[in-house]
Amino acid sequence: MAEKKVVLTGDRPTGPLHLGHYVGSLAQRVALQETCTQFVELADVQALTDNYEDPEKVRKHVFEVALDYLAVGIDPEKTTIFIQSMIPQIAELTIFYLNLVTVNRLKRNPTVKTEIAQKEFGESIPAGFLMYPVHQAADITIVKGQIVPVGADQLPMIEQTNEIVRTFNRIYGDVLVEAEAFIPKVSRLPGIDGKAKMSKSLGNAIYLSDSDDVVAKKVMQMYTDPEHVRVEDPGKIEGNTVFMYLDVFAQDKKMVEDFKTHYQRGGLGDVKVKRYLADVLNDFLTPIRRRRQELAKNPDEVMRIVRDGTERTRIIAENTMLQVRKAMKLDY
Repeated sequence: MAEKKVVLTGDRPTGPLHLGHYVGSLAQRVALQETCTQFVELADVQALTDNYEDPEKVRKHVFEVALDYLAVGIDPEKTTIFIQSMIPQIAELTIFYLNLVTVNRLKRNPTVKTEIAQKEFGESIPAGFLMYPVHQAADITIVKGQIVPVGADQLPMIEQTNEIVRTFNRIYGDVLVEAEAFIPKVSRLPGIDGKAKMSKSLGNAIYLSDSDDVVAKKVMQMYTDPEHVRVEDPGKIEGNTVFMYLDVFAQDKKMVEDFKTHYQRGGLGDVKVKRYLADVLNDFLTPIRRRRQELAKNPDEVMRIVRDGTERTRIIAENTMLQVRKAMKLDY
Protein backbone atom coordinates (compact mmCIF):
# COMPACT_ATOMS: atom_id res chain seq x y z
CA MET A 1 0.00 0.00 0.00
CA ALA A 2 1.35 3.43 -0.95
CA GLU A 3 2.28 5.71 1.92
CA LYS A 4 -0.23 8.48 2.53
CA LYS A 5 0.73 11.97 1.46
CA VAL A 6 1.20 14.48 4.31
CA VAL A 7 -1.10 17.51 4.17
CA LEU A 8 -0.51 20.72 6.15
CA THR A 9 -3.15 23.41 6.25
CA GLY A 10 -4.57 25.86 8.77
CA ASP A 11 -6.01 29.25 9.65
CA ARG A 12 -5.08 32.34 11.62
CA PRO A 13 -7.50 32.46 14.59
CA THR A 14 -8.55 36.09 14.32
CA GLY A 15 -12.29 35.50 13.99
CA PRO A 16 -14.91 32.83 13.36
CA LEU A 17 -14.75 31.03 10.03
CA HIS A 18 -17.08 31.91 7.17
CA LEU A 19 -18.39 30.46 3.91
CA GLY A 20 -15.28 31.68 2.10
CA HIS A 21 -13.16 29.52 4.39
CA TYR A 22 -15.44 26.56 3.76
CA VAL A 23 -15.21 26.84 -0.02
CA GLY A 24 -11.52 27.70 -0.03
CA SER A 25 -10.24 25.11 2.43
CA LEU A 26 -12.59 23.42 4.90
CA ALA A 27 -14.40 21.24 2.35
CA GLN A 28 -11.04 20.08 0.97
CA ARG A 29 -9.79 19.21 4.44
CA VAL A 30 -12.81 17.04 5.12
CA ALA A 31 -12.17 15.19 1.85
CA LEU A 32 -8.38 14.95 2.17
CA GLN A 33 -8.50 13.39 5.63
CA GLU A 34 -9.90 10.23 4.03
CA THR A 35 -6.83 9.62 1.86
CA CYS A 36 -3.97 11.60 3.45
CA THR A 37 -2.19 12.12 6.76
CA GLN A 38 -3.47 15.58 7.56
CA PHE A 39 -2.35 18.27 10.01
CA VAL A 40 -4.50 21.36 10.57
CA GLU A 41 -2.81 24.25 12.33
CA LEU A 42 -4.28 26.98 14.49
CA ALA A 43 -1.74 29.64 13.51
CA ASP A 44 -1.94 31.82 16.59
CA VAL A 45 1.64 33.13 16.32
CA GLN A 46 0.99 34.39 12.79
CA ALA A 47 -2.28 35.91 13.99
CA LEU A 48 -0.25 38.00 16.43
CA THR A 49 1.78 39.59 13.61
CA ASP A 50 -1.02 42.10 13.12
CA ASN A 51 -2.96 41.52 16.37
CA TYR A 52 -0.08 41.72 18.85
CA GLU A 53 -1.91 44.38 20.88
CA ASP A 54 -4.94 42.12 21.36
CA PRO A 55 -3.71 38.67 22.43
CA GLU A 56 -7.02 37.89 24.17
CA LYS A 57 -8.76 38.09 20.79
CA VAL A 58 -6.38 35.50 19.33
CA ARG A 59 -6.70 33.22 22.37
CA LYS A 60 -10.51 33.36 22.21
CA HIS A 61 -10.60 32.50 18.56
CA VAL A 62 -8.32 29.50 18.90
CA PHE A 63 -11.31 27.87 20.58
CA GLU A 64 -13.86 29.33 18.16
CA VAL A 65 -11.97 28.15 15.08
CA ALA A 66 -11.45 24.70 16.63
CA LEU A 67 -15.23 24.55 17.07
CA ASP A 68 -15.70 25.39 13.40
CA TYR A 69 -13.21 22.70 12.35
CA LEU A 70 -15.04 19.99 14.27
CA ALA A 71 -18.49 21.25 13.29
CA VAL A 72 -17.83 21.00 9.53
CA GLY A 73 -16.63 17.40 9.85
CA ILE A 74 -12.88 17.52 10.45
CA ASP A 75 -12.44 14.28 12.41
CA PRO A 76 -9.74 14.30 15.13
CA GLU A 77 -9.36 10.54 14.63
CA LYS A 78 -8.28 11.21 11.03
CA THR A 79 -6.85 14.73 11.20
CA THR A 80 -4.39 16.14 13.74
CA ILE A 81 -5.37 19.63 14.93
CA PHE A 82 -2.60 21.56 16.68
CA ILE A 83 -1.74 25.00 18.06
CA GLN A 84 1.22 26.68 16.40
CA SER A 85 2.61 28.43 19.48
CA MET A 86 2.79 25.15 21.39
CA ILE A 87 5.27 23.67 18.89
CA PRO A 88 8.51 25.51 19.82
CA GLN A 89 10.38 23.61 17.09
CA ILE A 90 8.56 25.76 14.49
CA ALA A 91 10.12 28.91 15.96
CA GLU A 92 13.54 27.24 16.09
CA LEU A 93 13.32 26.16 12.46
CA THR A 94 12.18 29.64 11.46
CA ILE A 95 15.37 31.13 12.93
CA PHE A 96 17.50 28.76 10.85
CA TYR A 97 15.51 29.55 7.70
CA LEU A 98 15.96 33.31 8.12
CA ASN A 99 19.59 32.85 7.09
CA LEU A 100 18.45 31.36 3.79
CA VAL A 101 16.29 34.21 2.51
CA THR A 102 16.93 37.93 1.97
CA VAL A 103 14.82 40.87 3.13
CA ASN A 104 14.43 42.00 -0.48
CA ARG A 105 13.08 38.58 -1.46
CA LEU A 106 10.49 38.80 1.29
CA LYS A 107 9.46 42.28 0.17
CA ARG A 108 9.01 41.01 -3.39
CA ASN A 109 6.65 38.21 -2.34
CA PRO A 110 3.39 39.14 -4.14
CA THR A 111 1.16 37.88 -1.32
CA VAL A 112 3.09 39.88 1.27
CA LYS A 113 3.09 43.00 -0.91
CA THR A 114 -0.68 42.79 -1.32
CA GLU A 115 -1.31 42.30 2.38
CA ILE A 116 1.04 45.12 3.34
CA ALA A 117 -0.95 47.44 1.07
CA GLN A 118 -4.27 46.21 2.45
CA LYS A 119 -3.18 46.76 6.04
CA GLU A 120 -1.68 50.18 5.17
CA PHE A 121 1.55 49.58 7.09
CA GLY A 122 3.49 52.05 4.97
CA GLU A 123 7.08 52.09 6.22
CA SER A 124 6.04 50.72 9.64
CA ILE A 125 5.93 47.06 8.70
CA PRO A 126 6.37 44.83 11.76
CA ALA A 127 9.37 42.54 11.25
CA GLY A 128 7.22 39.60 12.32
CA PHE A 129 4.75 40.33 9.56
CA LEU A 130 7.43 40.69 6.89
CA MET A 131 9.00 37.34 7.73
CA TYR A 132 5.80 35.34 8.16
CA PRO A 133 6.35 33.50 4.83
CA VAL A 134 9.49 32.06 6.44
CA HIS A 135 7.48 31.09 9.49
CA GLN A 136 4.93 29.47 7.19
CA ALA A 137 7.73 27.53 5.51
CA ALA A 138 8.65 26.18 8.95
CA ASP A 139 5.00 25.23 9.59
CA ILE A 140 4.93 23.15 6.43
CA THR A 141 8.33 21.53 6.70
CA ILE A 142 8.23 20.73 10.43
CA VAL A 143 5.77 17.92 9.58
CA LYS A 144 7.34 17.43 6.13
CA GLY A 145 4.14 18.51 4.43
CA GLN A 146 3.82 17.39 0.82
CA ILE A 147 0.44 18.93 -0.03
CA VAL A 148 -0.77 22.38 1.06
CA PRO A 149 -4.34 23.39 0.13
CA VAL A 150 -4.28 27.11 -0.75
CA GLY A 151 -6.05 29.71 -2.81
CA ALA A 152 -4.35 30.91 -5.99
CA ASP A 153 -3.30 34.10 -4.19
CA GLN A 154 -1.20 32.00 -1.79
CA LEU A 155 0.90 30.29 -4.45
CA PRO A 156 3.85 32.68 -3.86
CA MET A 157 4.00 31.40 -0.28
CA ILE A 158 4.45 27.81 -1.44
CA GLU A 159 7.04 28.91 -3.99
CA GLN A 160 8.99 30.67 -1.24
CA THR A 161 8.77 27.58 0.97
CA ASN A 162 10.22 25.44 -1.79
CA GLU A 163 13.01 27.94 -2.45
CA ILE A 164 14.00 27.65 1.21
CA VAL A 165 13.79 23.85 1.09
CA ARG A 166 16.01 23.69 -2.00
CA THR A 167 18.56 26.05 -0.48
CA PHE A 168 18.64 24.10 2.79
CA ASN A 169 19.05 20.75 1.03
CA ARG A 170 21.76 22.12 -1.25
CA ILE A 171 23.82 23.39 1.69
CA TYR A 172 23.14 20.78 4.36
CA GLY A 173 21.94 17.65 2.53
CA ASP A 174 18.58 16.16 1.58
CA VAL A 175 16.56 16.42 4.78
CA LEU A 176 13.48 18.39 3.77
CA VAL A 177 10.77 17.77 1.16
CA GLU A 178 9.19 20.24 -1.23
CA ALA A 179 5.49 20.97 -1.00
CA GLU A 180 2.85 20.96 -3.71
CA ALA A 181 0.03 23.48 -3.71
CA PHE A 182 -3.46 22.03 -3.93
CA ILE A 183 -5.88 24.57 -5.41
CA PRO A 184 -9.59 23.69 -5.25
CA LYS A 185 -11.87 24.32 -8.23
CA VAL A 186 -13.51 27.17 -6.32
CA SER A 187 -10.74 28.65 -4.21
CA ARG A 188 -12.33 32.00 -3.47
CA LEU A 189 -15.84 33.16 -2.67
CA PRO A 190 -16.61 36.87 -3.07
CA GLY A 191 -18.02 38.79 -0.15
CA ILE A 192 -21.66 39.80 -0.14
CA ASP A 193 -20.56 43.14 -1.65
CA GLY A 194 -19.21 41.28 -4.68
CA LYS A 195 -16.05 43.40 -4.74
CA ALA A 196 -13.48 41.33 -2.85
CA LYS A 197 -12.94 38.03 -1.13
CA MET A 198 -15.04 37.34 1.93
CA SER A 199 -13.34 38.85 4.97
CA LYS A 200 -14.19 39.82 8.53
CA SER A 201 -12.21 43.06 8.19
CA LEU A 202 -14.25 44.08 5.14
CA GLY A 203 -17.56 43.32 6.87
CA ASN A 204 -18.78 41.24 3.94
CA ALA A 205 -18.79 37.73 5.37
CA ILE A 206 -21.42 35.10 6.15
CA TYR A 207 -20.17 33.06 9.10
CA LEU A 208 -20.71 29.37 9.68
CA SER A 209 -22.26 30.26 13.04
CA ASP A 210 -24.67 32.95 11.72
CA SER A 211 -28.33 32.36 12.56
CA ASP A 212 -31.05 31.84 9.93
CA ASP A 213 -32.20 35.43 10.31
CA VAL A 214 -28.69 36.87 10.04
CA VAL A 215 -27.97 34.81 6.92
CA ALA A 216 -31.23 35.96 5.31
CA LYS A 217 -30.47 39.60 6.17
CA LYS A 218 -26.97 39.39 4.69
CA VAL A 219 -28.22 37.69 1.53
CA MET A 220 -30.72 40.51 1.02
CA GLN A 221 -27.76 42.95 1.02
CA MET A 222 -25.93 41.01 -1.69
CA TYR A 223 -24.59 42.64 -4.82
CA THR A 224 -26.43 41.56 -7.98
CA ASP A 225 -26.75 43.39 -11.31
CA PRO A 226 -26.91 47.17 -10.75
CA GLU A 227 -28.69 47.62 -14.09
CA HIS A 228 -31.45 45.17 -13.15
CA VAL A 229 -33.69 47.93 -11.80
CA ARG A 230 -37.14 46.54 -12.64
CA VAL A 231 -38.34 42.95 -12.44
CA GLU A 232 -39.15 42.89 -16.14
CA ASP A 233 -35.63 44.04 -17.11
CA PRO A 234 -33.17 41.41 -18.42
CA GLY A 235 -30.45 40.79 -15.84
CA LYS A 236 -26.82 39.71 -15.98
CA ILE A 237 -25.58 36.66 -14.13
CA GLU A 238 -21.88 37.33 -14.84
CA GLY A 239 -20.40 38.98 -11.75
CA ASN A 240 -23.71 38.53 -9.94
CA THR A 241 -22.83 37.43 -6.42
CA VAL A 242 -26.15 35.70 -5.78
CA PHE A 243 -25.71 33.37 -8.73
CA MET A 244 -22.06 32.72 -7.79
CA TYR A 245 -23.24 31.44 -4.42
CA LEU A 246 -26.03 29.38 -5.97
CA ASP A 247 -23.52 27.71 -8.29
CA VAL A 248 -21.51 26.61 -5.25
CA PHE A 249 -24.15 25.71 -2.68
CA ALA A 250 -27.43 24.85 -4.45
CA GLN A 251 -28.11 21.14 -4.78
CA ASP A 252 -30.86 21.56 -7.38
CA LYS A 253 -28.75 22.54 -10.39
CA LYS A 254 -31.75 22.50 -12.74
CA MET A 255 -33.52 25.04 -10.55
CA VAL A 256 -30.46 27.30 -10.70
CA GLU A 257 -30.27 27.01 -14.49
CA ASP A 258 -33.98 27.82 -14.74
CA PHE A 259 -33.45 30.88 -12.54
CA LYS A 260 -30.53 32.01 -14.70
CA THR A 261 -32.52 31.68 -17.92
CA HIS A 262 -35.51 33.52 -16.45
CA TYR A 263 -33.32 36.26 -14.96
CA GLN A 264 -31.50 36.86 -18.23
CA ARG A 265 -34.68 37.24 -20.28
CA GLY A 266 -36.38 39.40 -17.64
CA GLY A 267 -39.35 38.86 -15.36
CA LEU A 268 -37.46 37.53 -12.33
CA GLY A 269 -36.73 39.88 -9.46
CA ASP A 270 -33.64 39.91 -7.26
CA VAL A 271 -35.68 39.42 -4.09
CA LYS A 272 -37.09 36.07 -5.23
CA VAL A 273 -33.65 34.77 -6.15
CA LYS A 274 -32.18 36.03 -2.89
CA ARG A 275 -34.90 34.33 -0.84
CA TYR A 276 -34.11 31.08 -2.60
CA LEU A 277 -30.40 31.53 -1.88
CA ALA A 278 -31.10 32.28 1.80
CA ASP A 279 -33.02 28.99 2.04
CA VAL A 280 -30.17 27.14 0.28
CA LEU A 281 -27.52 28.57 2.61
CA ASN A 282 -29.55 27.92 5.75
CA ASP A 283 -30.19 24.33 4.69
CA PHE A 284 -26.44 23.94 4.26
CA LEU A 285 -25.50 25.67 7.52
CA THR A 286 -28.15 24.18 9.84
CA PRO A 287 -26.36 20.87 10.58
CA ILE A 288 -23.04 22.70 11.02
CA ARG A 289 -24.61 25.15 13.47
CA ARG A 290 -26.29 22.36 15.44
CA ARG A 291 -23.06 20.40 15.70
CA ARG A 292 -21.19 23.55 16.72
CA GLN A 293 -23.73 24.35 19.45
CA GLU A 294 -23.42 20.83 20.86
CA LEU A 295 -19.63 20.99 20.87
CA ALA A 296 -19.65 24.42 22.55
CA LYS A 297 -21.40 22.88 25.56
CA ASN A 298 -18.20 21.00 26.39
CA PRO A 299 -15.27 23.39 25.84
CA ASP A 300 -12.91 21.22 27.89
CA GLU A 301 -13.39 18.33 25.45
CA VAL A 302 -12.76 20.59 22.46
CA MET A 303 -9.50 21.81 23.97
CA ARG A 304 -8.52 18.26 24.96
CA ILE A 305 -8.78 17.28 21.29
CA VAL A 306 -6.58 20.22 20.31
CA ARG A 307 -4.02 19.55 23.06
CA ASP A 308 -3.81 15.87 22.12
CA GLY A 309 -3.23 16.81 18.49
CA THR A 310 -0.61 19.32 19.54
CA GLU A 311 1.28 16.69 21.54
CA ARG A 312 1.28 14.28 18.58
CA THR A 313 2.59 17.07 16.35
CA ARG A 314 5.32 17.97 18.84
CA ILE A 315 6.73 14.44 18.69
CA ILE A 316 6.95 14.67 14.89
CA ALA A 317 8.45 18.16 15.10
CA GLU A 318 11.12 16.97 17.54
CA ASN A 319 12.13 14.22 15.11
CA THR A 320 12.35 16.70 12.21
CA MET A 321 14.54 19.01 14.28
CA LEU A 322 16.87 16.14 15.23
CA GLN A 323 17.45 15.58 11.51
CA VAL A 324 17.85 19.30 10.83
CA ARG A 325 20.30 19.82 13.68
CA LYS A 326 22.35 16.80 12.63
CA ALA A 327 22.54 18.08 9.04
CA MET A 328 23.57 21.54 10.31
CA LYS A 329 26.23 20.09 12.65
CA LEU A 330 24.31 21.41 15.67
CA ASP A 331 23.70 18.02 17.29
CA TYR A 332 26.05 18.57 20.22
